[in-house]
Amino acid sequence: MKFTLSWLKDHLDTEASLEDISRSLTMLGLEVEGVVNKAEELRAFTVAYVREAKQHPNADRLRLCTVETGDGALHQVVCGAPNARTGMKGVFAPSGSYIPGLGSLLKPGKIRGEDSNGMLVSEREMGLSDEHEGIIDLPEDAPLGKPFAQVLGLDDPVFEIGMTPNRADCLGVRGIARDLAAAGLGTLKPLTAAEPVAGSFESPRQWRRDLPAEAGDACPFVAGRTFRGVTNGASPDWMQRRLRAIGLRPISALVDITNYITFDLGRPLHVFDAARVKGDLTMRFAREGETIEALDERSYTLDPEMVVIADEAAVHGIGGVMGGAESGVTEETREVFLEVALFDPIRIAKTGRKLGIHSDARYRFERGVDPESGDWGTQVATRMILDVCGGEVSAVVSAGEVPETRRSLTLRPNRVAELGGVEVPAERSVDILNGLGFEAGQDGGDIRATVPSWRHDVESEACLVEEVLRVNGYDAIPTVPLPQLSAVPQAAVSAEQRRSELARTALAWCGLDEAVTFSFMSSAQAELFGGVSDELRLANPISSELDVMRPATLANLVEAAARNADKGFPDMALFEVGPQYRTSEPDGQDNMASGLRAGRRYPRHWAMPQRPLDAFDAKSDASAALTALGAPVENLQTTTDAPGWYHPGRSGVLRLGPKVMAYFGELHPRVLESYGLRGPAAAFEVFLDAVPLPKTKGGKLKPALNLSPFQPVERDFAFIVPEDVPAEKLLRSAKTAEKTLISDVRLFDVYSGEKVGEGKKSLAIAVTLQPKEKTLTDAEIEAVAKKIVAKVEKDTGGQLRG
Repeated sequence: MKFTLSWLKDHLDTEASLEDISRSLTMLGLEVEGVVNKAEELRAFTVAYVREAKQHPNADRLRLCTVETGDGALHQVVCGAPNARTGMKGVFAPSGSYIPGLGSLLKPGKIRGEDSNGMLVSEREMGLSDEHEGIIDLPEDAPLGKPFAQVLGLDDPVFEIGMTPNRADCLGVRGIARDLAAAGLGTLKPLTAAEPVAGSFESPRQWRRDLPAEAGDACPFVAGRTFRGVTNGASPDWMQRRLRAIGLRPISALVDITNYITFDLGRPLHVFDAARVKGDLTMRFAREGETIEALDERSYTLDPEMVVIADEAAVHGIGGVMGGAESGVTEETREVFLEVALFDPIRIAKTGRKLGIHSDARYRFERGVDPESGDWGTQVATRMILDVCGGEVSAVVSAGEVPETRRSLTLRPNRVAELGGVEVPAERSVDILNGLGFEAGQDGGDIRATVPSWRHDVESEACLVEEVLRVNGYDAIPTVPLPQLSAVPQAAVSAEQRRSELARTALAWCGLDEAVTFSFMSSAQAELFGGVSDELRLANPISSELDVMRPATLANLVEAAARNADKGFPDMALFEVGPQYRTSEPDGQDNMASGLRAGRRYPRHWAMPQRPLDAFDAKSDASAALTALGAPVENLQTTTDAPGWYHPGRSGVLRLGPKVMAYFGELHPRVLESYGLRGPAAAFEVFLDAVPLPKTKGGKLKPALNLSPFQPVERDFAFIVPEDVPAEKLLRSAKTAEKTLISDVRLFDVYSGEKVGEGKKSLAIAVTLQPKEKTLTDAEIEAVAKKIVAKVEKDTGGQLRG
């Protein structure tokens, strides 16, 4: 939102400086993003008089000009402009000044053998326009030596503020002035332009509404009046200067008036050339396939969800978004019909988004305009059109009713201190609210406030507290340290909260790169990962390919790997820590650490043979994450009931009892084919919240490190077991045979073939014995070996291989 200082002063009686206004705006929540003061930038440029302009002796197209400035000094300037002549007044730039249109510093020099000290500048060299056919030619009465910015009215600083979506009331200069007046920076001037203007004839055309009863809020009210005998020439200089200052191009008086009121009062308007409209104008929904040639010279196809303005023959406007070119005003326009309407903000936002139209009208309507502006907006526009364009005006015609939006709220004075941390007297709170346009007064011990029609964002007592706080000044809130709850500071992050970081660190150490993807995905791809219920479908997706909440974080990693492979990076190792969704309820999401390896496991190397990725790569990554989380990895059981997006027979589930800790395995070929990813690809999904928290015993200190001074002993065993016996079962059986001495059991060989018989396999394990009290004797070692053999035989049916 941009405006000039003089524009602000049309509504605010103030003597405050630029710095004070800027600071107050920011403290009020209207953050100032910049203040451009052209007077400072163009300070060196002054009005000069060309005493003499004669032919350059060495160039046919150059002239030697003797230029007089305000201090009486004379400067010789070599000028190539065709309109340079004796007796004219132009704009002089002395040597050493910065020329904004050229982006360079002006230096004295010689041009074709003649000295040139300074420059007579064009509008393009001043950065004012693209005009460069000649130098600026000022009126004869332009005061000599006066700064050029003041002569052309460019000494009006321009503010630019960042507007939050809730402050639609400040999308007009008057709303900003109201906030500043409430903050004590001046007095808000009355809006005299809103006083009624009587019509001199009955309007030959009417406004009508043809909307279903259940959709009446699409356009609850529209008003207007007919003007005849108008002259649509150029708008006044003061209006053109202000519009240019905020980045708008002046077009014609009627168009400039509608643009000016849009920014002045936050009230979008439109005028139709009445000669191009057949009969009455109607607010209705578009018909399927209707089109319109809009004012931006583009054609749009409309749908029945969009409000349009139409006569009996054609559509003349997209309600609240943009008018049509067919009924647009021109220099020949002599009769116009005014539109001042109210629209449903949500419908306007949807229409603008569907059509891809960004207009100042849409920007305001989708945030909500003042409903009462349907009445006073008509009067303001009437007065300005008559003042600028002349003519006569009809009586007001309207359709529908202005909706009643005023509501009363109660503010308990003590809530300001409770919610905002600063004591504000009740009388001061009442004054602030009244200054902002509320109708506030004390009712017993409470404050009763009627919300003005332009404040859609004020809905509760907390909103009133916010209004009081921001006007009273956020800098008035005292800095108070938080109370110390204990002698020793408590941990800022709980064990549950640390899980994500622990998993993230562990997976990074495994060589995986972290990815951050959307929490959304395509519904078609979601079907590959179990699908989603209707409650997880997005009502307003940012893309048609991101229309559901993801049921698995892994899905987006597969898509990322496929996208990288398409761009020439087939070897990917990615992980993501984030949520996946089962239902829309608060407890319907799972915090996951998911990962994917695709392509080659290692880069090609002469000393390292290649091997394809398999389920054990994924299991290793999942185990590393679970170990970092403190899960009892040695107690986990592996089952083969992985979800359908994993390859059957090449995947598994890590469980702690019945609770699922992780899925792992190769991805199903169907999934790889759907994404266009060449396999194999190994993936895992760790359920962070399923990992039990570590038990604390006797305080939070780590247990002492207990190292044995005695040499460990390693013994190898080979057992022949049935082919369907998992190696994990044998390892666990061997480890529990002698819990005191056995510190580790590892599988180092698997064999199946004719030497062990059909339906059998050989599992070779290495068992480490770690004595803690004395060195083991051969007899003690042999006793442990017998226990291992007996335990494995009992649990698995395995026989020691001879």
